[in-house]
Amino acid sequence: MTVETFPWLKHYPKGVPYEINPDNYSSLLELIDEGFTNFADDKAFACMGKEITYGQLDKLSRDFAAYLQSIGLQKGDRFAIQSPNILQYPVAMYGALRAGLTIVNTNPLYTPREMEHQFKDSGAKAIMIVANFASNLEKVIEGTQIKHVFVTQLGDMLGFPKKQIVNYVVKNVKKMVPPFNLPNATPFMDAVNKGAKLNWTKPAVKNTDLAFIQYTGGTTGVSKGAMLSHRNIISNVEANYYWMGARPSKDNGKHVIVAALPLYHVYALTVNALSALKGGSMNLLITNPRDLDAFIKDLKKYKVTIFTGLNTLYNGLLNHPKINEVDFSQLVITSAGGMAMQKVVTERWQKLTGNLAAEGYGLSETSPVLSSNPVDGTARIGYIGVPFPSTELRILSEDNQWLGVGEVGEICAFGPQVMSGYYNRPDETDKVMFADPTDGRKWFKTGDIGVMDTDGFFKIVDRKKDMVLVSGFNVYPNEIEDVVAKCEGVLEVACIGVPDEKSGEAVKIFVVKKDPNLTQEAVMAYCRENLTAYKCPKHVEFRTELPKTNVGKILRRALKEETK
Repeated sequence: MTVETFPWLKHYPKGVPYEINPDNYSSLLELIDEGFTNFADDKAFACMGKEITYGQLDKLSRDFAAYLQSIGLQKGDRFAIQSPNILQYPVAMYGALRAGLTIVNTNPLYTPREMEHQFKDSGAKAIMIVANFASNLEKVIEGTQIKHVFVTQLGDMLGFPKKQIVNYVVKNVKKMVPPFNLPNATPFMDAVNKGAKLNWTKPAVKNTDLAFIQYTGGTTGVSKGAMLSHRNIISNVEANYYWMGARPSKDNGKHVIVAALPLYHVYALTVNALSALKGGSMNLLITNPRDLDAFIKDLKKYKVTIFTGLNTLYNGLLNHPKINEVDFSQLVITSAGGMAMQKVVTERWQKLTGNLAAEGYGLSETSPVLSSNPVDGTARIGYIGVPFPSTELRILSEDNQWLGVGEVGEICAFGPQVMSGYYNRPDETDKVMFADPTDGRKWFKTGDIGVMDTDGFFKIVDRKKDMVLVSGFNVYPNEIEDVVAKCEGVLEVACIGVPDEKSGEAVKIFVVKKDPNLTQEAVMAYCRENLTAYKCPKHVEFRTELPKTNVGKILRRALKEETK
């Protein structure tokens, strides 16, 4: 790769290579062994006041791997994990990988129907599940191939007496554990403890073997499993290691990373859990990021150096009355992804922390990162940055022609982090892969509409399916939301298109108030001052909250379905 061919390379931070070696490790197992050996005495994860080192994680995950092998699970078998951010998650994840299994991450908030589809589709044979969600598993397990169930309670790794207190409060005071009957289930920590007396055999895993089946697309139809190999994940870990390494901690110590996004989400899985292993960083696990009071307390215990999150998370923290009590003096990197980072939120975060958020971009299908703004303070607000090392991004027209600088089209990606396809869905795979007729290379079609500037920085205009067509004019919800978010008195906003007799579609916005006295008239007036006429909302609806995914991404599709 050369600067002449790829203009974005000249904006790489110092020390970041143009290309990485996705074959640097034979598999994730080699990366895991290296990290556990090099950083045995360093803190790996902290959660609810409890910390574990990489050495402790090495032993716990090795013991669990030994137990998994002892019950007959073979290399390549699917192992589901359904858990929020607690210490048991990394033990189960590393243990399953070290047993040679393929991990199926499952959202804890899934309904029984969604769980059943994912377990049946993936062919999962075993699962680690938090007791809070076990009643849903009971409803569907007979229709799946799951034979081994490991149940854990939220506080099981917190030590005495916190374990007993947390588990009692969660079950008996907050009533968060519905009754369930899974007679053959094994307590997770019992399995780990039994594994300590067993032998673990390191499996012969290649980097082309599947490491994860990461499900995506549940809001647009039946969810599909993106097949991510060890090599896919390693390539992103390597690139992220160099990218984040361009901004070392202020005292040259180990990074402390905020892990508020759930580890079952591909962004936190790679950027937090796995990339931290490469450099020996510590992840501060936030079990329930919606509990902002508890979140703030956790942030006050540590001087965090890297913060990963998305727009709604940063916005929520900025509006918390005690956010000014947090010491952000050691923060050197703020990473944002998952949805567009609104300019007003970026500016407020920079004013609070002195740190400019570096927005990035990726998908489950790409392990996940495709691009990022530089973390050296040269980030461009409103852009998703430049392609990651060894990654190419191009813009494709609707008639499958490559477009040039400044032309709007679908963002396509080529690189070692791109999935091999959707599990058991060759038809769906064909829909998202484009073979370049000039050289035969297969590019992944992201479904996002974007544009590249002369410097090689990319900007997302919007999701293909979210675009609103008003009297033949394209209106992009991201732009509308970015403008309305700056209106005084607005806390959150979502924009969709609704049917309209005159214009085909009209713009409708849903607003959550920060100021209870905010009126529709004030919002409309602000829009007329800042948007051309056809972009102005025709409908304004106030809500007390907006529908979101568990990671905080606003669900425009849910709002659309309500208006049908």
